[in-house]
Amino acid sequence: MLDLRLIRENPDQVREGIRRLNVEAPIDDILALDEQRRSLLTRVEELKAQRNAGSKEIGKAADGDERNQKIAEMRALGDQIGEIDEEVRRVDERLGDLLLEVPNMPDADVPDGPDESANVILRHWGEPKEPSDDIIPHWDLAADQGLIDFERGVKVSGSRFYFLRADMSRLQRALITWMIDIHTREHGYIELTPPVLVRSESMIGTGNLPKFGDTLYRDDESDLWLIPTSEVSVTNYHREELLEAGSLPIKYVAQSLCFRREQFSAGRDVRGIKRVHQFEKVEMVKLVEPEKSDEELYSLLDNAEKILQKLELPYRVVQMCTGDLSFVSAKKIDLEVWAPGSEDWLEVSSCANFRDFQARRANIRYRAGEKGRPQYVHTLNGSGLALPRTMIAILENYQQPDGSVIVPEVLRNYMGGQELIEKQGGIW
Repeated sequence: MLDLRLIRENPDQVREGIRRLNVEAPIDDILALDEQRRSLLTRVEELKAQRNAGSKEIGKAADGDERNQKIAEMRALGDQIGEIDEEVRRVDERLGDLLLEVPNMPDADVPDGPDESANVILRHWGEPKEPSDDIIPHWDLAADQGLIDFERGVKVSGSRFYFLRADMSRLQRALITWMIDIHTREHGYIELTPPVLVRSESMIGTGNLPKFGDTLYRDDESDLWLIPTSEVSVTNYHREELLEAGSLPIKYVAQSLCFRREQFSAGRDVRGIKRVHQFEKVEMVKLVEPEKSDEELYSLLDNAEKILQKLELPYRVVQMCTGDLSFVSAKKIDLEVWAPGSEDWLEVSSCANFRDFQARRANIRYRAGEKGRPQYVHTLNGSGLALPRTMIAILENYQQPDGSVIVPEVLRNYMGGQELIEKQGGIW
């Protein structure tokens, strides 16, 4: 969340940030409640001062009647103080709820724009294959070759669920292990295996609640939520903690199942495994010192790019405009891989700097020095990579005329030396 002091002292700056994002936020209500709260606190301090002074007078009272009158007055002051304290509690609760509705402020260098049409392509890597009738979309290729069973996925779980089969399952498993190895051995991340069910506080900490509750799966009885990404679990690993001086940066990588309702998407996005309710993803999370978060964002981006480069998949780097930023991001840069069969650029990683927005919600602080004053860390995250779309790109970029798929060279040791994925046997 935003620092309340920022809203109080620079309301026009915050309103300008909201305007750039093309959204609305209850800034006027927050300012009014903040003013009310401060007025109540001033009043309660005045009453407490009166009570303290009155308490001293009780001991000096010469007779019982005077003492009893003073005691009655102090009780009345105590009742007033209790009423105001309760009002402050209600105002605090309402103020906290409203602050959770305010998005992060976009960085100054984020391009303005109404929606994804104003995103800026920063650069390309590799040579994209031209779409042709000879390149089969992954949904047809995978079904024909027995690699993905869409029909039984729907039968078992409903629309946008599927079964990976045989070598497709093996390919996903190889990708996950290889990606984790690259990030831990070459990029210096610590691997975590996180829970996929988290409490509401964790979803609030990363900004998924209350804003995006309708896109999440929840167990109502236990108030546990299925994570949309392991960013939620991993960022909250240090929730309510004060990290010691010298401990930053902290870099984690995790693989997990991810769950999203995706009820608002339509059209060609529903074909194949591009936009589904359950999928696997490798996620990178960083907790860093504020003055280094810009540098760490581009390092994070480079780590994700290295994966695509090693897989030799053509991609482009796209900076999100204000109208396409996520609720929590101050700056976000996507990697989109080319899928010639689908004739589409597919986002496989979003690398974002959240500044102290998540850290304030999750109360993650650090000491800048041995005797330094605690301050909030900056958090960042990026996919390294999302599995379904990475596999789409492999199927459509590495497919052969006979329907077989070449295994990218970097994955062959992880697939027992296998060089080719061919039509699968068995019942399908």
